[in-house]
Amino acid sequence: MPILREQITTSLPIEEAFAFVADFGNSMLWDPGVAKSERIGERPTGLGSRYRLGVRMRGNVVPMEYEITTFEAPSRVVLTGDGSSVHAVDEIEFQALPTGTRIDYTADIRLKGLLRLAEPFLGGAFAQIGRDALHGMQRALDERAAGMPAAGRQGDGDR
Repeated sequence: MPILREQITTSLPIEEAFAFVADFGNSMLWDPGVAKSERIGERPTGLGSRYRLGVRMRGNVVPMEYEITTFEAPSRVVLTGDGSSVHAVDEIEFQALPTGTRIDYTADIRLKGLLRLAEPFLGGAFAQIGRDALHGMQRALDERAAGMPAAGRQGDGDR
């Protein structure tokens, strides 16, 4: 599967952008492909924090668990996710700008089992999923910068 790379900018300061995005319990607020997201346990966001997500795939909600495997606040976070049919590594890098923050998002998504045979044909679909997620992230961050709470998912994206 091709690695997905997307970039956005937001007027939100780097510390706030990092805190919001690194907490994957917030992912359903910005990623239309996530039906449910919650933190596992009470520990604060950091190395080893774990999250349970319900990811939309082909009309179904597939459970996945993510763990923060690298935590370099406020510049970089890496999360590794596993589900029955997919493995993902999401690397998110943050750079302070004079007017806000630039976010570079890289996702390496690998299908498991026989589904791996379909990977060469799914590049375009996964690229669209990535664009939709980053568009949602930018919207949620910009709403926070404007003092409005993230309104939740827009649309019914399907993975």
